[in-house]
Amino acid sequence: NSYLPLPVFPFVSLSTQFRIYRERERERERGLAMDEENILKFVTEYLKKKGFKQTEHAFQEELHQQLPLLPNSSSSSTSLFDADIAKQLLSFSESEIGPVRYQDGYSKLRSWTYSSLDLYRHELLRVLYPVFIHCYMDLVAKGHIQEARSFFNSFREDHEMMHLRDLQKLEGVLSPSHLEEMEFAHSLRQSKVNIKICQYSYELLLQFLHKSQSTTVLGIINEHINFQVSPGQPSSISDDADAVTLTGNGQDAVSQINQKEIHWGLLEDSLEERLEKTGGLLSDSEKPEGETKESEWEENKKRSADGGKQGSIVKKVKKDKATGATGKATRPETNIVTMAPRVKPELPLPTIPVEVEQSILDDLRNRVQLSGVALPSVSFYTFINAHNGLNCSTISHDGSLVAAGFSDSSLKIWDMEKLGQQSVGCNIISNTAPLSAVLQGDDNATPVEFGSNGVKRPYTLFQGHSGPVYSASFSPMGDFILSSSADSTIRLWSTTLNANLVCYKGHNYPVWDVQQYSPVGHYFASASHDRTARIWSMERIQPLRIMAGHLSDVDCVQWHANCNYIATGSSDKTVRLWDVQTGDCVRIFIGHRSMVLSLAMSSDGRYMASGDEDGAIMMWDLSSGRCVAPLLGHTSCVWSLAFSGEGSILASGSADCTVKLWDVTTSTKVSKTEEIHL
Repeated sequence: NSYLPLPVFPFVSLSTQFRIYRERERERERGLAMDEENILKFVTEYLKKKGFKQTEHAFQEELHQQLPLLPNSSSSSTSLFDADIAKQLLSFSESEIGPVRYQDGYSKLRSWTYSSLDLYRHELLRVLYPVFIHCYMDLVAKGHIQEARSFFNSFREDHEMMHLRDLQKLEGVLSPSHLEEMEFAHSLRQSKVNIKICQYSYELLLQFLHKSQSTTVLGIINEHINFQVSPGQPSSISDDADAVTLTGNGQDAVSQINQKEIHWGLLEDSLEERLEKTGGLLSDSEKPEGETKESEWEENKKRSADGGKQGSIVKKVKKDKATGATGKATRPETNIVTMAPRVKPELPLPTIPVEVEQSILDDLRNRVQLSGVALPSVSFYTFINAHNGLNCSTISHDGSLVAAGFSDSSLKIWDMEKLGQQSVGCNIISNTAPLSAVLQGDDNATPVEFGSNGVKRPYTLFQGHSGPVYSASFSPMGDFILSSSADSTIRLWSTTLNANLVCYKGHNYPVWDVQQYSPVGHYFASASHDRTARIWSMERIQPLRIMAGHLSDVDCVQWHANCNYIATGSSDKTVRLWDVQTGDCVRIFIGHRSMVLSLAMSSDGRYMASGDEDGAIMMWDLSSGRCVAPLLGHTSCVWSLAFSGEGSILASGSADCTVKLWDVTTSTKVSKTEEIHL
């Protein structure tokens, strides 16, 4: 042992120190042997892969000649390779074999999953997507760009149906720097995926990973997936909505946010409370004769002209439905709103004008309780010859005005009363007439109401935006309207002065949605591509609050009934509830499998509905943050949602060309749906 100094161990005999030294030497020798075995294996596989048969044959002959000198013999001081050459070969072998491990590991997992028993397959399939995206991002992070693209294109079809938008974002990750610069990719690498799975499926997966020795896949699963294992049988496919959750917040952070206290009730001294104190809501039998559903009676009279007694039959059926099976005109569940808890406003609210207050009280007093057997009457307005230019539409609270935003940056408003005087087909709105003049986009833009032939058109044209108009929202009385645009601005228009009053600038990218708070109308909220939502006051040109936290576009926004909260839906597949006073997120709702496109709040403020790109609608309990009832029936994007005035019916409009009415009165569970095909 004279050629190497022995390590010094105090209070240990020289013979013991010598044994420790020899053990370390043996470990080093075993390591060298393993390295040389790996090098030999790699060189042989590399020559075969490249087709160098003669070189491979010469290498094998040389290998047999040098076999007695291999490190597994008694002489450990000899080696086939120089230390520097061995280090370079090992580094090169890692760069060559590394990408193959990801491809082979995922392929084996995919084949095993699809060949599993039907009972467990749908649970095991949940593992494939997170493993797929992390294999791809790991390859990019290690600089294997071509291999990463080949891997991505080979297996992307497996996940396009459920995760198309995510794949489109990740497709742009082409270098390790992109993983840090793109917040979506960065958040995926920093967070874990929560997957719900039964105990037996979990054990099957672990058994496969150990038997197949897929260390690469096992490392990804261990680092990026958190299994929520439950006893018993596998969950059904219909309960798969929240089985996989992928969010930038960890599960602990989401749980902590959802434990914050919120007050979902109505405002103190609200109009509903005043009406309750002065006599409450009137049922159909308590209303003055001739006041109940006059429009329906007139419509039935028109229909009876061709059908004899058809009008009276329809009247009787509607009356029977409204009174119910007992024959009594009761007011079931009309106290849902009035029994809601009362809270104080966090924002200073302006005084409601007397005429607005009286109009709302009249509406509340004449409101009819809807249900599955007492459905509402429906009016449809159809835009013809829009040439794919129609982006949004909205109706004023009294139904007298209809507004629409178009891709040519214009906002058009139709007066239903004037339209009825000029045209017999009041349910058809046409924007085909050419205009003789169009005012350019200045802040004092005025409407054009005349066509090239000098005839007054049934709509008023507002122009001032420099990009497509994506959203519009009327004030409670219909005297103002807000519009948001791709030009990143929000404009306030006067429908009485026919002028643009204010241009609100604050967002940096297109503004997808804008909503006014009713019945006050003094505040409004906006949602933008810049991943923020903002709260504004009509009298200020700068936002009062900025809500930041979503990982992608904020696509829709909705006010809570008591104006203390706003809800936002995002392309990151989550819905968030924000406190307007502090700007803090107080709820994160996780469960959608695609971008959230529409939101609606119940009249008592307890429940919220959200619709996504896949056609799913979820009913959420704001107090607990949990989904209480998924509403499944649409087959395409749910673009709009709205609760009836008393909160018993939810209407949904979808790109599948249907409007559905959902009865949500019994514990927010669907008891019946009515479908209208367009």
